[in-house]
Amino acid sequence: MKKTPNKVVLIGAGAVGTSFLYAAINQGLASDYVLIDAFPQAAEGNAIDLSDTMSVLPFPATTIKAGDYADCKDADIIVITAGRPQKPGETRLDMVAGNAVIMKTIAEEIVKSGFDGITIIASNPVDVLTSVYQEVTGFDQNKVIGSGTTLDSARLKRLIADKLNVGAQSVDAYLAGEHGDSAVAVWSHAVVMGQPISKYIKDGKITQKELDEIRDQAVHMASKIIELKRATFYGIGAVLTRMCRVILRDEKEALMVGAKLNGEYHNNDVYTGVPAIIGANGIEQIIEWELTQVEQKQFDASVATLKATLIKAREAIK
Repeated sequence: MKKTPNKVVLIGAGAVGTSFLYAAINQGLASDYVLIDAFPQAAEGNAIDLSDTMSVLPFPATTIKAGDYADCKDADIIVITAGRPQKPGETRLDMVAGNAVIMKTIAEEIVKSGFDGITIIASNPVDVLTSVYQEVTGFDQNKVIGSGTTLDSARLKRLIADKLNVGAQSVDAYLAGEHGDSAVAVWSHAVVMGQPISKYIKDGKITQKELDEIRDQAVHMASKIIELKRATFYGIGAVLTRMCRVILRDEKEALMVGAKLNGEYHNNDVYTGVPAIIGANGIEQIIEWELTQVEQKQFDASVATLKATLIKAREAIK
């Protein structure tokens, strides 16, 4: 069946999903958008609301509508944001059982539709739920992508930039592993305006203690936002838009996405945040950085946490 040019299906028409869709429509990423939600009236209402932008924005979509899983068949990308939101005081891993059941149901419906495109997942705990989705669907692991630590890394960059009084886009710094408490700051590959972060430490512009505090701030940023306004959605919406753009335009950009490891970084059989080149074929290459011994140990511990949680998810969907 011939695909509709640049058709994107969103599953989960809540705050995260609609923030993504609004950003995508603003950037003119696709011609057609379909919203699917467990509450059809939410999908319909948001579709109408978003359609009101079409005569105002410079890159209007052709269609924005509520739909069902049959609409997935000819989609280029499915973005999944459905699931129970994180509560104040709760970690993402605490949400695993209920959201794993939701993800299994979604995955089974997508398989029935005959979809053969690329899936991007942001539902939390994202690393575990991306693993669940790929296992249930049996889809090519390179066409199933988690949002990984792209947002975590964006937060890290912004905080470092604020400290050093430079633009955030002048900072290349990354968190890897779990999108959550065990995320690893890969300081050995952090660069600011072309110079390694170690040079800034040597010059007295920042200390390792300050960097460690910045890492903690970045990792727990979502909890702070949730305490203040009950949910986070703009940042992840922007991340999902960027991921879609890179795929639809085949930009082959390296992002800290959730990719399934097959021996990379000495780990296997779980999705987690690592640098990977993304393009029209999905994950085209996982980039293997040489980590320090400390970073590798921390990464191994993060993966172990995810594997333990994945066992719980598998039990929940039996």
